[in-house]
Amino acid sequence: MTQTNPDPGATPNAASIVTEALNNISSLVRNELALARAEVGENINRAAVALGLIVGGVVVALTALNVLAAALSAALTEAGMDPGWAALLVGVAFGAAAFGMIAKGTSDLKLSSLAPTRTAENVKRDAQSIKETYNDK
Repeated sequence: MTQTNPDPGATPNAASIVTEALNNISSLVRNELALARAEVGENINRAAVALGLIVGGVVVALTALNVLAAALSAALTEAGMDPGWAALLVGVAFGAAAFGMIAKGTSDLKLSSLAPTRTAENVKRDAQSIKETYNDK
């Protein structure tokens, strides 16, 4: 905390206390806004990665189903499985892989994981410090 009164032994008057409090609060708000901006920027990057995972999961699922499904179905049919069951088995396997990728991407997009939690914690701590500081004077 900065000392606005030039004489440390003198009792600060109400105007200097209010001025000091306003300066400290102003600085605190600026710092918290800067932290919030940085944290939101990080969270936007995480959201972009999560969206990339979702898109990637969809592309991989479609490609895999179109390219490999026929080959695997044919291989299972050659091994003695009924062609219908072979196609069903292959479809379920690729569907499960696609579901896993999409579920991971959507879970990374939940609002609770994107909220600026560090900023909220700092604001609570700062408010408590301000209360303690100015209640003691």
